[in-house]
Amino acid sequence: MKFDRLTLLLLLLVLFVFLAPAAAKDHSEEKIHKTHEAVEHSDAAQGHGNDAGAHGHANLGETLPLYSCIPFACMLLSIALLPLIAGNIWHHHFGKISAFWAASLALPFLYAYKGIAVYEILHIILADYVPFIILLWALFTISGGILLKGDLRGTPVVNTIIILIGTILASWMGTTGAAMLMIRPFLRANDYRKNKTFMVVFFIFLVANIGGALTPLGDPPLFLGFLHGVSFFWTFKIMPHMLLASIILLVVYFFLDTYHYKKEGAKAPDDGEKKPLRLVGTYNFIFLAGVVGSVLMSGIVDLGEVSTFGVHRAVQDWLRDGLLIVLGIGSLMATPKVLREENEFSWFPIIEVAYLFIGIFITMIPCLLLLKAGPNGAFAFLINAVKEPVHYFWVTGMLSAFLDNAPTYLTFFNTALGSFYAGMTEAASVPLLMTEKTIYLQAISTGAVFFGACSYIGNAPNFMVRSIAT
Repeated sequence: MKFDRLTLLLLLLVLFVFLAPAAAKDHSEEKIHKTHEAVEHSDAAQGHGNDAGAHGHANLGETLPLYSCIPFACMLLSIALLPLIAGNIWHHHFGKISAFWAASLALPFLYAYKGIAVYEILHIILADYVPFIILLWALFTISGGILLKGDLRGTPVVNTIIILIGTILASWMGTTGAAMLMIRPFLRANDYRKNKTFMVVFFIFLVANIGGALTPLGDPPLFLGFLHGVSFFWTFKIMPHMLLASIILLVVYFFLDTYHYKKEGAKAPDDGEKKPLRLVGTYNFIFLAGVVGSVLMSGIVDLGEVSTFGVHRAVQDWLRDGLLIVLGIGSLMATPKVLREENEFSWFPIIEVAYLFIGIFITMIPCLLLLKAGPNGAFAFLINAVKEPVHYFWVTGMLSAFLDNAPTYLTFFNTALGSFYAGMTEAASVPLLMTEKTIYLQAISTGAVFFGACSYIGNAPNFMVRSIAT
């Protein structure tokens, strides 16, 4: 994709983010009212009312069949298997494959449920996918404008320090931002090494996943939790788990790297000229600080709500998304093109994530609705089986390892809500989950974040690191 086309797309996104809420509020009240009437009428015709976010969704989950989750399963299996068995086809057509599975769910869903299906699809796109992908894009774009120059020798000590720094940064500039900032210097420092696969694996473990466990900025699953009402600093409750896992993995990595370093017998190239380490494009840290501030702002202030195409979102959430886009564009304008080229910056990793995740988010709609239905839905067997915190940890973790941790987190987040607070609105039940059932939310959060490191499809930043490292 050429830069000018991407810029045009971003400008259109800015206009949409800033103007759509205002237009919906000021000029489309009558249309929105009619949309709600249509949704309510569609639900009533099927024997269940809709309150656009409360028990109406759970009731829809009671009527959906289990096989409505097949497109979601096929989407995730395609991501897991097609790159291995049909790599060339996947590389050139992954966007079409994602669109196919999204359509295979959306078309029959729209035919069967009419207005309520329109609402559910618009809701997951506007309330979940759009802010999710905008945050990833902003972190990816801004961090791609920061370049570490100088002599960096890939010894076991240096490599461990690089991964440690990336792990510390991940919670504050996002696993995407930290991974994109550190992966290229890490690879360049180890260019002379023969066996680099295990290095990238541990980098993904720590920088692209576990390091982001402390804030919603850090990891995509936690950001989805933040979008659904989990407070920004609640995730500090899993700091002991994050520290324990990080220390163990860093120690294991150091000894493993030392073993391979001695076995290879390779020495770091030395041309006799020592170039001091220095960061170029440091002004991009100002944009990163803006990202942190924007996300914090959206969780602190309350500017009311606005309806966009019938979907209610907080005004501060729209404002946050708009600010993130502006910050990303600001980074693009402020950073010389030659710096990004020297940093081997490419749009492909974020484009791949954007195409695949629109398919994931749309196809997972039935799964979320079934889980929100609690013991009254087709997933009653799962709701009844997953009872203890250890169950939530391992089931969330294992599925995150082989599927994707963002929708898996959201799935079991809703499982917990359906199990403990069936029939309650999300706004009322999430604060109770954070306070009364803290250990359950800790189990879901750590399971999703930690196990998301176990495969390339487990977490969105894993895709990006893989694309750069291969």
